[in-house]
Amino acid sequence: MEQPNFKPTAELMLRETASQTAGPYVHIGLALDVAGLPERDDEIWNRMASDSADGERITVVGRVIDGNGDLVRDALLEAWQADGNGDYQPVYDSQANFNSFGRTATTAEGNSEWTLHTIKPGAISRADGKIMAPHINLAVFARGVNIQLQTRLYFEDESEANAQCPVLNAVESPMRRQTLIACRESDESGGTRYRLDIVLQGEGETVFFDY
Repeated sequence: MEQPNFKPTAELMLRETASQTAGPYVHIGLALDVAGLPERDDEIWNRMASDSADGERITVVGRVIDGNGDLVRDALLEAWQADGNGDYQPVYDSQANFNSFGRTATTAEGNSEWTLHTIKPGAISRADGKIMAPHINLAVFARGVNIQLQTRLYFEDESEANAQCPVLNAVESPMRRQTLIACRESDESGGTRYRLDIVLQGEGETVFFDY
């Protein structure tokens, strides 16, 4: 006699459902310019520093690349950085000369680059007294990424500070550390620009942190 609750295992298994994922609709709410929508009056976007901000003005650009080597054209990035003195601004104020927080996104057209207009951050002292090299914290949101990926952008021309940074050097492989180093170059107007591509998976995968 068949037990009342007996069923073959295959029949007891629930059908697979679609995975939860970030995007591709984050642009509609957080990257209105990229989505082709009117911007809000008080928008958090990629200009983190005004022309009056203290510190060295820089532009930071890059691409997001998936495991197939293809451009991810609908990624959203959030940036968090210290000012030129190594201090974070805990309150966002759109009228301030500098804000520690900003957002940017890759684009559907062209080279699909994200861009930040900011100042170069200073070195940051940790609670244990150790000094972290100047860096920008980045959170990456993209389709197929369930939880945002946390990474950092360090600067090529801060080699001495980079060599002493306790977080950067927690990455044992020197080759893997290079995935966090942005290359310095000049922009079209002769200004300072740093470039870092973020590789989500596969060869050359960017180091991501589990904060």
